[in-house]
Amino acid sequence: MTHENQPKPPSGMGPLAKREMRFAYMLLLPTFLIVLSVVLFPLLANVWISFKPVTLGDLRAPSILVNERVMGDLEAVGDTADIRYRARNSSRKSAIADVVMTDTLPATLDVLSVDDRCSLQGTDLRCDLGDYEAGQREDILIGISATDAYIANPENIKNTKPVFEFIPENILTNNDFTLENFRKVFNASDFWPVLWASLYYTIAGTIGALVMGLFAAQLMNMAFRGRSVLRGLFLSPYVAPVIAVALAWVLLLDPGPGGTLNALLIQLGVIDGPISFLGQRAVEINILGLSFDFPVALTVVIIFEIWRYFPLAMLFILARMQSMSSDIYEAAEIDGATPIQQFRFISLPQLMGIMAVLFLLRFIWTFNKFDDIFLLTGGAAGTRTLTVNVYEQAFAVSNLGAGAAVAVVVFIVLLFFSIIFFKFSPEDDA
Repeated sequence: MTHENQPKPPSGMGPLAKREMRFAYMLLLPTFLIVLSVVLFPLLANVWISFKPVTLGDLRAPSILVNERVMGDLEAVGDTADIRYRARNSSRKSAIADVVMTDTLPATLDVLSVDDRCSLQGTDLRCDLGDYEAGQREDILIGISATDAYIANPENIKNTKPVFEFIPENILTNNDFTLENFRKVFNASDFWPVLWASLYYTIAGTIGALVMGLFAAQLMNMAFRGRSVLRGLFLSPYVAPVIAVALAWVLLLDPGPGGTLNALLIQLGVIDGPISFLGQRAVEINILGLSFDFPVALTVVIIFEIWRYFPLAMLFILARMQSMSSDIYEAAEIDGATPIQQFRFISLPQLMGIMAVLFLLRFIWTFNKFDDIFLLTGGAAGTRTLTVNVYEQAFAVSNLGAGAAVAVVVFIVLLFFSIIFFKFSPEDDA
């Protein structure tokens, strides 16, 4: 058959295929909506809050605070006084709309006058007070006089509490936006050091966990006695509760008398005095005439990150190794390839795909890591990362908007990294 006589593929889908495609999309539509709502709603809410001048205290809805008091003495029939309602907007930032106050006055009193915004039906008082600006306060006065019935049986005017109805302004949904949160983030003197610490911690921790996981997987791929026990021991850092292992490391690295590592190093003559591994920011090191500050606490936190999360990389890499065909290794041995050459030219190319996926996942997870650093150092001694900064801005300083702005910066960094990764990531050689 010549090239001209070969049958051509159909240029488009037929009516039946199009109907089936539309039906499939309709079936998947609820799933799409659920996934998008779960993924996008928190993200969009965080971006929205980052442009709002909101603190933790602003999340408490504004209300009307009132103090009711009788101004004057009612000791004889005909004595006059005023019932004063001193109302105040509890918020200094948010307004309150459509404020209405209702109260029940004692029936034994004569009402002489009421505020222009109030009306009285029997003993029921109603006042339409309108809108209250942020921090607004005012007095509502009701003129009263004592009657014979009141003098014979004095009644406490405060027995009935005034009730307020209003529509509070929600600072999260109003039209008040600002860029001040991002200005505070980028103009802060420690922003770039914190960003550098985050990148150093993430890249070093991710690469270290992958390399250590690769070596551990290579070891676990060999057959030897006690391999199952050793595999379980390798998994223990990852499955142990983080608060327990973090406490163990804090005790191990303590510069005090109870610090095991310091005591061991001093007895071996390696150091002259105890080192605060988790409290010392940096130490000056001179190599080949070049001196630089070595980050002590941050490096220790990175070592903890590698130790705790290399088992996850080991499991993924080991599973990929065990799926490789052994024929190619047997052929390489016949050709005289050394174990290092087999690893370099056979194993490593086939592991690049899973290593790339692990690098992406571990980079994202490590960049977002908060609990490890917070439990070990609390973000002190140069270990403050962007995620710790989110916590400090949102909760320690109570600036929720600034904390959301830092979280947006974290998202942008991870989004940029993910785009670069998917563009240049290697394919898995199956």
